[in-house]
Amino acid sequence: MKTAEFLQDLEGWYRDNEPFLKDRWRQYALLMRLDKPVGSFLLLWPTLWALWIASAGLPSALLLFVFVAGVFLTRSAGCIMNDYADRDFDRHVARTRERPLTTGTVSTREAFLLIGALLTIAFLLVLTTNRLTVLLAFGAIPIAGIYPYMKRYTYVPQLFQGLSFSWGIIMAFAAVQDSVPKVAWLVFIANILWSMVYDTTYAMADRDDDMKIGIKSTAILLGESDRLFVAVVQALMFSVFLIIGHQLKFGWLYYFFLGGAAAVALYHQWLIRERRPELCFRAFRYNNYLGAAVFAGIVLHYMFNGPA
Repeated sequence: MKTAEFLQDLEGWYRDNEPFLKDRWRQYALLMRLDKPVGSFLLLWPTLWALWIASAGLPSALLLFVFVAGVFLTRSAGCIMNDYADRDFDRHVARTRERPLTTGTVSTREAFLLIGALLTIAFLLVLTTNRLTVLLAFGAIPIAGIYPYMKRYTYVPQLFQGLSFSWGIIMAFAAVQDSVPKVAWLVFIANILWSMVYDTTYAMADRDDDMKIGIKSTAILLGESDRLFVAVVQALMFSVFLIIGHQLKFGWLYYFFLGGAAAVALYHQWLIRERRPELCFRAFRYNNYLGAAVFAGIVLHYMFNGPA
């Protein structure tokens, strides 16, 4: 009887507070960028590359769940950290001026509680893996913590984002193999290069606003050489992917889809040719297809050829 009464009271409380609770959940979802999943996929694809390579195409269901869930949890926490660091800048940028922290619709206290909850769940997931992976998880914290502030002190914050977005690769290899082999570092380097590519096109979209408020980026540093920089880094990235394929004795399916990824990269160059902000941002978003193409090549290689 007491349980039934408690449930009735809880239902009544929810009904009375439903509009407020729905608004809170909506603001939290916006704060975590749940309405903009592209960033999560840019973090997810390299993690999946690593899991498939480390396990020779057969990752366990548990590790797949841990890392996929971990990607979305840590990306959400990272978005909140970034918005907290930029809350006094975002209101001056057209694309970010409605974010919950800069408008005050979510308090800093709420933001910190949400970060704590997301990272706690992510860490509990990591605890299901091995000791090396748990130790590596602690290494991710300072990288993720300093990245949002790098745009104030250096013109290459994209490099620090690359380090942050690539740490899951090292953890994935550690979780599968209980070690970090050389090929893991090659995948790590390829992803840092890729991150610098897409985050530079992202910065090209915000360049005018960033210059007004004193935010630094590779796009501002390079000026008219930005497209050349993107092209050179793209070439370096694909060179590393070719080395990975050679090292792992990948077959033609991998190279076929790598060619598809290269075609996407060329399309990005076409999109940013006039440096129009909306097209630069589109190029950033379309990197999702590049990451998916590389993953498809890896999956299909192992599906039809098995481990080397």
